[in-house]
Amino acid sequence: MNGLDSAIRDAGAAAYAAYGSSADANVRYLTRFHTTDPVVYVAKPGERGMIVVPQMEHERAVRESTAAVATRADAGYLEYIKAGEPRWRATAHMIADLAGGPILVPATFPLALARELESFRPVLLDTGAVEGMRAVKTPEEIEWIRSVQRVTEAAMEQGIALIRTSVPRGGVLHRDGRPLTSEAVRAEMHAYLLAHGCRGTDTIVSCGPDTALPHSPGTGPLREDEPIVIDIYPQDELTGYHADMTRTVVKGEPTPAIREMYDAVRDAKALGISMVRAGAAGADLYRATVEFFRDRGYESDMRGFTHSLGHGVGLEVHEEPSLGPQGGVLAAGNVVTIEPGLYYPGTGGVRLEDMGAVTPTGFDRFTQYEEELTL
Repeated sequence: MNGLDSAIRDAGAAAYAAYGSSADANVRYLTRFHTTDPVVYVAKPGERGMIVVPQMEHERAVRESTAAVATRADAGYLEYIKAGEPRWRATAHMIADLAGGPILVPATFPLALARELESFRPVLLDTGAVEGMRAVKTPEEIEWIRSVQRVTEAAMEQGIALIRTSVPRGGVLHRDGRPLTSEAVRAEMHAYLLAHGCRGTDTIVSCGPDTALPHSPGTGPLREDEPIVIDIYPQDELTGYHADMTRTVVKGEPTPAIREMYDAVRDAKALGISMVRAGAAGADLYRATVEFFRDRGYESDMRGFTHSLGHGVGLEVHEEPSLGPQGGVLAAGNVVTIEPGLYYPGTGGVRLEDMGAVTPTGFDRFTQYEEELTL
């Protein structure tokens, strides 16, 4: 944890402390422990970090966590509770004892806990040291993400196969005599993910006018000749790592406007991928995409290309680095998406998204799924 050691020393702190369940990506990253209940993590420079857990979790934490493990009793928490201290104060008292000096905390640190901690030690705010560490993946993390991507592509195929084999009736797609809905396609993909150790949440299956809203989840029957945007970003239940991909398809004949948008988005994605390498700036990739779309007649404001070119993926589906207007320099080991899109109310939207690792010379693309607009 050299990056964390440096952040502690640079801040003039004695230790770093975090509090939360493994739903907090920083806590999960630092402890490699999966828990629905909050735990305390404390690290000092040059020492192995420590996780403080309830007694009932001690043995499991010893098996799973990369940190040293102590129970609340070991760390003194129960003594403070017995002395009548409220929960937040007892937790703060325990952290202060473990830290032994000024404490560096992340932006997600609970305010109630920070206020109590300030009565014992100076509290300093970290500006993203752990997020920066998380952004550069180890070879093991890269393989975890690559594995999730393989399952993601198979789930995408499950959903697109439903659309491909549907039959149009009166402009509405049907399967087995019933309208094919966004909900049915989403459920098919989620069932596949669950059967293969992953969990899908908020998967987008939008159609027609809804595709002009980038994050519209989609609802109701899918229609012939209209764009269908499928954006899926599942999490592996064992490792906690995500994948992320998007495809746009049409069952039938897309309008000329949608076909032209699709060609432009596909070419913009290829341009973005060609520019990825360690040392390139995310902001430069974004600006090149804006200029590319401008040359093709598409704006980048309230409509057209309305979001960043991409983002980091890991324990969170959106994390550092950014490929947006303020995106910094990419580093080897970053895992990022390239996902240009165009969105026009009254016409519809198109988005394509691939994911891969930044290398010293380019982009190790994990996404191998085909790109075909018409089914």
